[in-house]
Amino acid sequence: MIVIINPNSTVAMTETMLSTARRMMPDARIEGWTSHDGPPAIQGPEDGAACIPPLLTLVAEAEEAGARIIIIGCFDDTGLAEARAMTDCIVLGIGEAAYAQAARLGQFSVVTTLAVSVPVLESNIAALGLTPRCARVRASGVPVLDLERSPATAIPRILAEARVAVAEDDIRAIVLGCAGMVDVAAQAPDFPVPLIDGVRAALERTKRL
Repeated sequence: MIVIINPNSTVAMTETMLSTARRMMPDARIEGWTSHDGPPAIQGPEDGAACIPPLLTLVAEAEEAGARIIIIGCFDDTGLAEARAMTDCIVLGIGEAAYAQAARLGQFSVVTTLAVSVPVLESNIAALGLTPRCARVRASGVPVLDLERSPATAIPRILAEARVAVAEDDIRAIVLGCAGMVDVAAQAPDFPVPLIDGVRAALERTKRL
């Protein structure tokens, strides 16, 4: 069984990730769990710290329920190290998976939500040894929850920032830096470089496990 755990309390985001996963892996048993005790969105280090205790409770419950693979559905890879330390399950982070996929293509930039998230992502990229591959982490100015509430406005703003990155950063790929961006790439099928979504990147890794 694969369990996707959304560390925030926004159920719609969990459902979007789960529907994506089931389309990609129709023969797999996949569940999506929401951390109802987490913040509504994870934007910056304070939200990240607040969501870790209830997230780890769900990790333990997933292992007890028979999960083989757990995907943490937050692009900050919130609680990833702690989860790996406490379970024998395979635990994947969608940020880590997206960076690895992008780095195989060459230089990449990240387009995330708000500026408060930029230092967190830069730190994660550095910890993975991928800073030389990352041209820039860019904030689109789109709050996380707008991706669910106002996609018709939010997605064009994200794509506009991604186009600026292509023009300015000399890159081979764009990493979409939020779990809520899972549907962005579908709105730009002719984008000049690959748009890498972390949920799909983690699922592609899951297929190889």
